[in-house]
Amino acid sequence: MKKEIRDQILNAFRIESDSILATRDCMDMEAFSRAVDVLSQAPRIAATGCGHSGIACRHFAHSMCCINRPARFLSPAEAIHGASGFLKSGDVLVWASRGGKTDELFKILDICHAKQAVIIGVTENLSSPLAIQSDIVLPMKVTSETDKYNSQGTSSFIALSSVFDALQTAVLEETDYRNEEFALNHPGGAVGKRLNSGHCEKVQNML
Repeated sequence: MKKEIRDQILNAFRIESDSILATRDCMDMEAFSRAVDVLSQAPRIAATGCGHSGIACRHFAHSMCCINRPARFLSPAEAIHGASGFLKSGDVLVWASRGGKTDELFKILDICHAKQAVIIGVTENLSSPLAIQSDIVLPMKVTSETDKYNSQGTSSFIALSSVFDALQTAVLEETDYRNEEFALNHPGGAVGKRLNSGHCEKVQNML
């Protein structure tokens, strides 16, 4: 491997770490607290975004389900062809867009306003049209993407995912979620075996 490529590999880790720390340092903790409150109380949660942001939103919806918060990824294309019927008054829509100008999301926000769903946005552009239409806005910060052209959604994905992971961590605490509940939700794989083995031993010790 060429030294230049090796240096780029190591630099990628530094660049993404910088974006996570920058996102942490610019976080609006008052807005974050409000987001945790509404996510903890919402009957249903939808997450939507395009490209890398959409992939992060899929992960966020899955993470919410893991801690007993009913959630789904709402495809921007499907949302305006009937899938937005998932949302009711009092539900929460989480959208993600680094620039806050993703055209595909505008109609979804219009539907949410009409249905009186709470809108949480995650974006780097706090003055963007999408941010202005949101009830709660959480900032993210990208110092640079990892590729030499600064165009691939690498650090953007990591910074956004760090916001979503922090939200899940906080909602888990706010709802007094217990690992025994995860054992029920996640019986598969090595994690499921470990959780359920420990759960069985705990129950046996109580008898």
